[in-house]
Amino acid sequence: MYSKLKQEIFILQGKLESSKVENKNLRVGQTTDLDAVKHNIDFALQNLHKIIADTNLSIRQLTSGVMSLHLVTEVLKSTGKISEAEAEKEQ
Repeated sequence: MYSKLKQEIFILQGKLESSKVENKNLRVGQTTDLDAVKHNIDFALQNLHKIIADTNLSIRQLTSGVMSLHLVTEVLKSTGKISEAEAEKEQ
């Protein structure tokens, strides 16, 4: 799960860098056509919304994984206590 999240972060960072380059190009004035500017802004917004959605999904998955680990921890603690109680009975 960690490697998947790490890979997703890497992809998202690439998209962010691409958007930064586009933004820089817009500021330099390479694109003067208003329709092209609007298209680039729309494209950047779409990418940002996708990044936000992907990040939210990753956070939910990570949170779910943490909750699962807590559950496993509690089960293991309970199993240990049961084993200790049974061992004391046998003595």
